[in-house]
Parts: sequence; structure tokens; C-alpha cells
Amino acid sequence: MAYPTPNNVPLVPAPQDTRMVQELSVPIYQARGWLKFLGVLSIIGGVGQALTIVGILVAWLPIWMGVLMFQAGSSIDSAGQFGDKFAFLRSLGSLKTYFVLQGVLTLIGIILAVTMLCIMFVLPLLGFTLIPWQQIINNIPFSY
Repeated sequence: MAYPTPNNVPLVPAPQDTRMVQELSVPIYQARGWLKFLGVLSIIGGVGQALTIVGILVAWLPIWMGVLMFQAGSSIDSAGQFGDKFAFLRSLGSLKTYFVLQGVLTLIGIILAVTMLCIMFVLPLLGFTLIPWQQIINNIPFSY
């Protein structure tokens, strides 16, 4: 499905288009308050992360995701009330970007978790370890 371009879209939507956009936007329109609320919480969490030394490197992600959720909630307002097709498409575009980001971050988290499990369990079974246990045990002074 191709997105409408400015050249082939009429300036005034047909009445049935307005009604159809309003009907299609009902589920998201009903959740617009939650979208905005979670967007604001995500932005606040990102700002909190930015206050730490390590968090400043990744703080832009929750801020960006919060802005996307807030934009989706604001755009769906216009689509649900007035049947604005472009606001509806903007809202869906923001949600699409949000879920793609969330999916990529989830995949990165799964890869990091599997890597850490390998480092913690598989490498010691093969005889490799990052902690020199034998040297630690041999250098502990015993007091009787």
C-alpha cells in the first residue's frame, strides 16, 4: 500500500473518508490519554538517566520514545475528533517507529543476556574464567 502523495490527494476529504478515519481511529483515540501519560513518564525517565554519568549515553532513547508516544497521542486527537486522515497517518507512523525501536532494543537485550550467560556458565566449563580463583585461594592467609 502506497502512502498518498500531495499530488493525488484531494484538498478536502470526502465525507465518507472523514467518517472512516474517525471509525478506524477509535481504539487509539480511546487510549490517547495513556499514550500521552506513558510518553511523559518515558521522557522523565530519560531525563533522570541523563543525570547519571553512564545513563547520559543512552538517555536519548527513552526521551525519543516518549516524544513518539506523546506525538501519537496528540495526532490521534485530531484524527478522532475531525477525521483528519493525515493526523491519523502521523499517529500510526509515530507508533510504528516506537515499536520498531522497542523491538530493536529487545533484540539487543536478548543478545546481551545470551552473551552474559555464555561468559558466566559456558566459559568456566571449558576451563576459561575471568576470575583467577586458584590464585585467590592460594593467596588467602589462614589463621588458626
